[in-house]
Amino acid sequence: MKTLFVTDLDGTLLNNDEKLSEYTVNTINELIEKGMCFSYATGRSLVSATKVLGGLTTNIQVITKNGIFIENAHTKEKIYSLNFSTEEKQIIMEILEKYSSVSLVYGYINGVEKKSWIKGKENEALKHELESWIDDPRYRPVNDFKSLFYGDIFHVNSVGKRDDLEKVYEDLTKIGNFNCLLQKEYYSEHYWCEILPKNATKGNTILKLKEILRCDKIVTFGDGINDIPMFKISDECYAVENAMEELKKHATGIILSNNDNGVARWLKDNFKL
Repeated sequence: MKTLFVTDLDGTLLNNDEKLSEYTVNTINELIEKGMCFSYATGRSLVSATKVLGGLTTNIQVITKNGIFIENAHTKEKIYSLNFSTEEKQIIMEILEKYSSVSLVYGYINGVEKKSWIKGKENEALKHELESWIDDPRYRPVNDFKSLFYGDIFHVNSVGKRDDLEKVYEDLTKIGNFNCLLQKEYYSEHYWCEILPKNATKGNTILKLKEILRCDKIVTFGDGINDIPMFKISDECYAVENAMEELKKHATGIILSNNDNGVARWLKDNFKL
């Protein structure tokens, strides 16, 4: 029986310093060499994930942007992807404009990935994000909402105070065409309302990856509410000790925290060919 092991990154595989320990890197690389089928499912882009994973080997496709993409970590080829339709883009744009929401919009323009925002409308949350990636070639400041949604859009992040973002979240959730996530940013006090295509969940995309790799079983690891969909489709699912209580309710078991190499230690003790 071939098992696909999939882990979240932030708060799960990565420690609180946004890094991998030497123990985690060495342990997982050794298990991969022995034949473990290992991947990750993250809200990060492939560019961002690659930046924090150091010497970790990923010998198969990985899941990025909370299930929007399956990508080859080495060639950057996209094996699977989801975008918003023209009608969906219009709906999102109108709601964001209604609440003057500060947003970072991800999309492709002429085949090149861009991260767009309205210049001069940055709040503290967006400034923090932009400063974290000062030299990001994907940056595309624009002047208005119409320009913000130009191209093939696949992901929108509205940022700011929870009370303001709840209005965006509630309006879009009522429509039913979108997968929306409202949660606190892991490494700061800011809140994000992530707006994704309806079928873009870690759970749906892990099932796609399972099919591609012809695996028989799924084992997952996570810490946040965006990991609930992948826990629901897993044969076994483990929440790290520091995980949100809501996620722990769906877990097969609780393992050591992200700062204690919980995922790597569980894999070392339980992986068998």
